[in-house]
Amino acid sequence: MSGPLEGQVALVAGASRGIGAAIAEALAAAGAHVVLAARSTADLEAVEERIHGLGGAATIAPLDLATGDGIARLAQAMAERWDALDLLVLNAAMLGTLGPAAQIDGREFNRLLTLNVLVPQALIAAFDPLLRKSAAGRVIGITSSVGAKPRAYWGAYGASKAALDTLLTAYAQEVGNVTSIKVAIVDPGATATAMRALAYPGEDPATLKPPARVAGAVIDLLGRDFESGCRLEVED
Repeated sequence: MSGPLEGQVALVAGASRGIGAAIAEALAAAGAHVVLAARSTADLEAVEERIHGLGGAATIAPLDLATGDGIARLAQAMAERWDALDLLVLNAAMLGTLGPAAQIDGREFNRLLTLNVLVPQALIAAFDPLLRKSAAGRVIGITSSVGAKPRAYWGAYGASKAALDTLLTAYAQEVGNVTSIKVAIVDPGATATAMRALAYPGEDPATLKPPARVAGAVIDLLGRDFESGCRLEVED
């Protein structure tokens, strides 16, 4: 499949469903070869099948990003196959239980921080060498408005997204003057996803924008010369 991203390689972490799957499919439609990373093999195969059905190119990488040395092994495997990584999408995340800050469960909070903060940092660390080899490496981090604007009962999830925003902004500043890498933080807003349904169980998903709208905004962003470290809020 030809397109503006033809010849580029993209890795989407959290690509099995929702916004991650939509971004992966949009990247493939734009011509990129997309590596799909998530835990569920069956869900990844479904995304891969849709991409191949439309003439795109994709490879699945089933792994639990939060445990073991899976990220390091994935980075090594990709370095053996490709000379560079052009795009890294950090989408893998969990919501956790919404509730008062004084009642946050420590074990769950540890799991949430691992997936929402430590995993993105591990991905950046593992793939920074390949991103530096790209003529125009890009890192896209999917955040939430509660990271920038704290909200009652969203303390755990909001804290993880605030940490992610800080991590990505710092990385953008560190690589900005010495590499061609650019970083963008994308706030998808209210989107019809499984995570959104957990947070708002009584909400009609038909009143929300589909994940494909967020994916389209990401493709539009990649098509222009954006300022590294910028924050994009996708309109409803």
